[in-house]
Amino acid sequence: MNKLNLSKASRRSFMTYAVVIIAFIVLQSLAAAGAMSSMLKGLLVPICAYVVMAISLNLTVGILGELSLGHAGFMSVGAFMGVTTAVSLQNVVASKELRLIAALLVGALFAAVVGFLVGIPVLRLNGDYLAIVTLAFGEIIKSIFNNLYLGLDSHGLHVSLLNNTLNLDEGVKPIIGGPMGIGGIQKIANFATGFALIMVCLIIIFNLVNSRAGRAIMAIRDNRIAAESVGIPITKYKMMAFVTSAAMAGAAGALFALNFSTIVANKFDFNTSILVLVFVVLGGLGNMMGSIVAAAALTVLPEALRQFADFRMLVYAIVLILVMLIRNNPTIRTFTAQLRRGRKGGAKS
Repeated sequence: MNKLNLSKASRRSFMTYAVVIIAFIVLQSLAAAGAMSSMLKGLLVPICAYVVMAISLNLTVGILGELSLGHAGFMSVGAFMGVTTAVSLQNVVASKELRLIAALLVGALFAAVVGFLVGIPVLRLNGDYLAIVTLAFGEIIKSIFNNLYLGLDSHGLHVSLLNNTLNLDEGVKPIIGGPMGIGGIQKIANFATGFALIMVCLIIIFNLVNSRAGRAIMAIRDNRIAAESVGIPITKYKMMAFVTSAAMAGAAGALFALNFSTIVANKFDFNTSILVLVFVVLGGLGNMMGSIVAAAALTVLPEALRQFADFRMLVYAIVLILVMLIRNNPTIRTFTAQLRRGRKGGAKS
């Protein structure tokens, strides 16, 4: 990558950082002034979680060039393991912030481990085959958490599958209750932590993409055979991108789950994976700024359309179709390219 491309990448990175920071300052100011609606306040943490999900999936789909349809599976691993960590530390660590950070780290760690284990067989596949297998993985994870019982008492951690055979101390309730999920969660997630998580993920992604490893990953995306012919270890770099993406999704899942009092496995189903994929496609493959804007807009839009009652999802679908048609309109794309060339010409003069 030459100096010109590096400077372009740096400008895009700093522009993305700036937009996220400005959005955070504006939203925090509105909340402090009492000028923010209760609906938007309630969506701040989910928006952060979905933004992290979008940019993490964009690493796999846009940068690595592999279609994954099981990203919600990593989110569910992070959600359940993160909440379990937060609940287990509730009587040990008084600080909510420390419990939240621990939950995010544990959620990311478990999701990364699962991503590595899944990646061993999955990343040997390509295209539609990889998409189908990751889809199956997401459904398997959902099924496991639907049948998982986990509890903590004076004798330690108890785990059982299919049936509740934990045999906990009297009066102790299980943390994960099978299809009932986790209830009575102390809501400790906050917008500031969500903003910090977005910034950390952006730093990781941009540093990875602009590094030697990132250039190898993009070379694999552009031409796998050519990359392999010059000695690039395909599996190593695919695994690097896949595990990094999974870890971020796990942290997003923990943040998302700790914003609700109850969480169930069915929340992280195939529809959630498709929703995150829509964020990525709508924002542009490899375009982190676009993923952020798309995730934020499409998280708020369904709630803003609640006044249309039964027709809100129809309006939502129409908006998606119109945006995609506009984005792929040759006339508009030519006009945008001319504007960019005009800006460059003005800058040079």
